[in-house]
Amino acid sequence: MKIIKSELFNSIPYISFGMSTKLPAAGSDPFGFNLSYSICDDEKRVKSNRERFFNEIGLTSDQVAYHHQIHGDTIKIIDSAGFIGESDALVTSQKDLGLAITTADCTAIFIFDRSKEVIAGIHSGWRGTNKNILGKTLDLLVQKYNSKSENLFVFIAPAISQKNYEVGGDVATLFEEKYSRKRNDKFLLDVTAINYDILLDYQIPKEQIERSTLCSYDSTFLHSYRRDGKHSGRALGVIAMKGII
Repeated sequence: MKIIKSELFNSIPYISFGMSTKLPAAGSDPFGFNLSYSICDDEKRVKSNRERFFNEIGLTSDQVAYHHQIHGDTIKIIDSAGFIGESDALVTSQKDLGLAITTADCTAIFIFDRSKEVIAGIHSGWRGTNKNILGKTLDLLVQKYNSKSENLFVFIAPAISQKNYEVGGDVATLFEEKYSRKRNDKFLLDVTAINYDILLDYQIPKEQIERSTLCSYDSTFLHSYRRDGKHSGRALGVIAMKGII
């Protein structure tokens, strides 16, 4: 099984993290190694895929929380696994509880506070980024858990790169000009860069931020809705704190 790992989180023994890919995929699976129930994939296959993936990162399905992502700025603090409704960011201080974020091009961000022992998973497409869901999640960590920037470790997962993410002028003008460049009558937007700069503005040390260089559109082993359309599966990124080291 091909799983995207974080070098940063790998260096922290009490963090479990992994992001699924299209591999392995059975020849009969039209969506690759899909982990989403929201597309027209066989439910039994998705359930089996999920369990295999969770087991690979040291969890079971009964230890993972997931949600219906709505491209907004709703943040939920949770203390139990299972389906928790609609949101785009999950936060927990519970051990052995995985936070699952679905993606197929959008930027997914994972945070660990080493001092307060809190984790967060964030889905931030252009709509969520426009609503500053990352900044609002960071604010919540400070306000509720008294988190400090110097104690935060962050992984920005693979997402669609600027050269492949074409948007209209109505979307591009929502962000500073430096994050887009014009191509014909469209614009190429760098959503990951916007989120990276939010982290820097929050004074999180650069060495505690890992930004994947993989592009979901160019990397054929990653799920990409922009590339594959209705034939695209979905990946899950999951972060958890281990209860026993």
